[in-house]
This record gives sequence, C-alpha cells and structure tokens, in this order.
Amino acid sequence: MNTAQALAFIKENGVVLVSAKGPVPSLTETIAGGPIKGSWWSHPKSHQIWAILEAVTDSKDVLVCRLVKGKITLVHRRLWPALVRLAARFPPERISKVSQEHTASGRHVNKELPFPRWAPAEVLKQAKSMSEAEAIAALGEWASVLSTRGRTVKNRSPKL
Repeated sequence: MNTAQALAFIKENGVVLVSAKGPVPSLTETIAGGPIKGSWWSHPKSHQIWAILEAVTDSKDVLVCRLVKGKITLVHRRLWPALVRLAARFPPERISKVSQEHTASGRHVNKELPFPRWAPAEVLKQAKSMSEAEAIAALGEWASVLSTRGRTVKNRSPKL
C-alpha cells in the first residue's frame, strides 16, 4: 500500500482508526495486510506504516481526531458536514483536531484545535442543510448508536 491507496481507503471508509481496534477499520492493519499483534512499531512494515501515516495525517482531506472510542481516528473530508451536524452528540474532546508537533529535542507533542475552529465555512454551511438522520447514515453503522447527549445508547453496539 502507498499513500494514494491509503487516502483512497480513508475516503472509501470515511472513518478509520489509525491503529486501535474498534467498530471501524484500522489503517495500520490494512497497510500491514492483516492483524497486528502488539505495537505496529515492531511490525516488519513499521517504516512503511510510519511513512504512510505521516502523509495521510498531513492531508488537507483528513481530519485527525479522537472520534471513535477516544482513539486517534481519521475522518475523510466528505464526512465533515455529517460530523459537524452531529457535533453536539460527541464530547468536545472527541471532535477536536489533533496534530503532532515535533519539538527541537525530538519529542512529539500533540496539539488540539477545538471544534468548530478547524471546520471550514463551507462545511459548516453544508452541515446546516443536513438532517440528523442523514448525518448518522453518512457516518455509518457505528454512529447509529449516538444519543443526543454525546453518549452511546446502551446494549446496542460497542462503546464509541
């Protein structure tokens, strides 16, 4: 898999986890070609995974956030209006844009830009024309368990 294929995978699925297990696909496992036991850093394709993750998280078409289960999640731009429409159903920290800054000492520091500061004006406008049902359907089956208070509906699906 290369960067273009990874971006196509994110676009097709709309919402993917970087490496966690959950109700949506994992990009690292897709790059690796199957399940990864332990950390992907120890996988034989770790260098390829790192390079692809760096490229896709820099893409203007990918939002990096903690949407699914509080884990690093990639959301394709085509679903941003749906995400914005349903923003009130998520805890604020789940829809903050996460970026990684590399410090002079070599450390990586996560920075977060709260919603709606990351959302482009055209996405905010598109979200207003969308119904809640349309937004939930666009995000996919995992989102159908969302309540109106940012919590999941019990006994219907794995915790978001």
